[in-house]
Amino acid sequence: MSATEPSHVSLPPRSKQANGPATTAVTSLAQQRLWFLSQMRGASQAYNEAMAYRLRGPLDRAVLGRALDALVSRHEALRTRLVAVEGEVFQRIDPPDTGYTLVVDDLTGCADAEERLVALQGEEAATPFDLSRGPLVRGRLVVLGAREHVLLLTMHHTVFDGQSMDIMLRELGPVYAAFVRGADDPSGPPAAQYADYARRQRAEAEA
Repeated sequence: MSATEPSHVSLPPRSKQANGPATTAVTSLAQQRLWFLSQMRGASQAYNEAMAYRLRGPLDRAVLGRALDALVSRHEALRTRLVAVEGEVFQRIDPPDTGYTLVVDDLTGCADAEERLVALQGEEAATPFDLSRGPLVRGRLVVLGAREHVLLLTMHHTVFDGQSMDIMLRELGPVYAAFVRGADDPSGPPAAQYADYARRQRAEAEA
């Protein structure tokens, strides 16, 4: 392949064959509302949360993939789908080893790399999620050079919000750094999962 032609590689989750069944939990009231709104034609992509991070310096792509997998394993919301059963929507939480799907686009040597990057950002922001099939999170790593990358992360608002973004930014860097050193994941288990919040909210609403 010529150095001026972009290459596109789809990397499946590292844990392609997930172990254990998915579990089911009630949705929060916000998830229920967003699920209903997302059923309208063309509405689902309006709830995409798209982020872009320019990374300068050496990057180990395999380790980045492992770090994203670790976040998915720790946070149930990142491996949650919304499934309708007899007219009612539920959270379907996939196993911890589900993994994080990451696509790599290598634009090294492309004269129009920045224009292509903008196009890819638009594509990520506009591509809808299938709320029942999932996953509701996806990543795209755009390679601009040996020491310059852009990480595009897109999540559906039913499983991701501003607080989730703060948590991801706080955790991803230290996890990646630990894995590069050959150390274990430094993050402990979360105090609570989103499904716990949804259960409490429903219980309070029904009390």
